Amino acid sequence: MQNVSRADIEDFLFTEADLLDEWRLPEWLELFTEDAIYYVPSTDVAADSSPDKTLFYVADDRFRLSERVKRLMKRTAHAEFPHSRTRHLVSNVRIRNRSEAELEVGSSFITYRTKDGVTDTYFGSIRYRIVMDNGRLRIKEKRCLLDSEGLRTQGRVSIIL
Repeated sequence: MQNVSRADIEDFLFTEADLLDEWRLPEWLELFTEDAIYYVPSTDVAADSSPDKTLFYVADDRFRLSERVKRLMKRTAHAEFPHSRTRHLVSNVRIRNRSEAELEVGSSFITYRTKDGVTDTYFGSIRYRIVMDNGRLRIKEKRCLLDSEGLRTQGRVSIIL
């Protein structure tokens, strides 16, 4: 992991955003390790909170994340069929900590979601733990920290941030 540059990480995160915007969710899922976790804590808890003790909008391990992807790809996922149009913007990418085994990466994001004539905006920061697995970067943990005071306008998170 010592030779991975910020530009490498940016390319990786830009690829992730493209896969999400193109609704290529099965390919997006392959960016995650088998023991990965994906968290979206509620907006009123500390960033390092645990889903065991506080409310999270999403607290998925790899299996639950794969089930979420399967559901979202089906026509019976009424909240997302037809699929929302999304645009994931990634910025301020920084390698926060580096070890032999993994990188801790931070970034800012804005995700626009348009469906049924309504555009919602989700914004905040993302904390990643990224590892090298068989010569390619993969996500071991993704924690999306929403900066809004709540989901009052959107009402739900039915897309993947």
